[in-house]
Amino acid sequence: MSPASPTGSQQARCDAVLLASFGGPEGQDDVIPFLRNVTRGRGIPDERLEEVATHYRANGGVSPINEQNRRLKAALEAELAEREIELPVYWGNRNWDPYFADTFRQMHQDGHRKILVLVTSAYVGYSSNDQYLEDFDRTLAETGLEGELELVKVREFFHDKAFTRPNEEFLGAGIDDVRAQLVADGRDGEPIKVLFVTHSIPTAAAEEQGPERIRELFGTDVYSAQHQAVADHLMDEVPQAEGLAHQVVFQSRSGDPRTPWLEPDINDQIAEDAAAFGGVVVMPFGFVSDHMEVMWDLDTEAKETAEEHGMAFHRAPTPGVHPAFVSGLVDIMGEYLLGEDGEPSTSGEQTVAGDWSDLTVDGGWGTRRQAESS
Repeated sequence: MSPASPTGSQQARCDAVLLASFGGPEGQDDVIPFLRNVTRGRGIPDERLEEVATHYRANGGVSPINEQNRRLKAALEAELAEREIELPVYWGNRNWDPYFADTFRQMHQDGHRKILVLVTSAYVGYSSNDQYLEDFDRTLAETGLEGELELVKVREFFHDKAFTRPNEEFLGAGIDDVRAQLVADGRDGEPIKVLFVTHSIPTAAAEEQGPERIRELFGTDVYSAQHQAVADHLMDEVPQAEGLAHQVVFQSRSGDPRTPWLEPDINDQIAEDAAAFGGVVVMPFGFVSDHMEVMWDLDTEAKETAEEHGMAFHRAPTPGVHPAFVSGLVDIMGEYLLGEDGEPSTSGEQTVAGDWSDLTVDGGWGTRRQAESS
């Protein structure tokens, strides 16, 4: 069964697009203020934040995420122009400039009222979906734009060709590379494992998400089930992956070490697998673009762990501005844009099997926002 199509109240001739993302620092002076924004309300002292800041300090205080979003914004604008869809694309962040509040004010000042929102998260979870919805509501209230701006959020797309096709390409190339490394090292034929890595979350938060039917079908929490379904699909679709072992693992856990988070950690798993596998392909399929956690946790720590255990290592790219990703996103956006005939202008294509129609805990936010502002 396909994911739920936008309801009639969500479909409209939107007059602008908002690319909504997390944000990141762009210099050493930005790092601590940025981390304060990320941890707002948790009472974390600057001394503790400085421990995390070392990851950014080692890279000049710059996260790649903002530049990635500039490139994605430009790519979306080019794709829309190519299709003769006249929609300006704006960009706003939760935690750094350009902030949502400034972008909302600018969109309103420019005369836009119905905004199609594309969040740079493929999956559905609290941090990747519901927290953005809460931020949108809060920003509308703080800026006095409630009833002035109508926001319609684009659906999740982890199960769509926009997300899976680039990752199929990356997986095949990664396996080829690790095999080539093993051949060059005189270890041709040693087994390879594929580790699909995503951001860990507290176990309690994962267990809260529904629907129950997905937990029963996969025998795990819904957050993990989404990722497992994509991992299984990619392994089935890529010829080079036939016969290889694969596993979903996690990265970037934080907070109180006494609080259970989803496991296993990627570094622990690499160490455990070293005796049985000669190489590892790391697929950061929990993310749509590179950012500091991908660079530090995978390009630095996971790579070092593999090297320490004598394993060939390949870290695959994230979709970024891959042409299939950009084109597929615009196809999905078209589900919300009515043409002159009153029908959606385009549609995405579900590639990962399953009924993923009611993952959003907040359920019907776009419809509710439509009703409140009409």
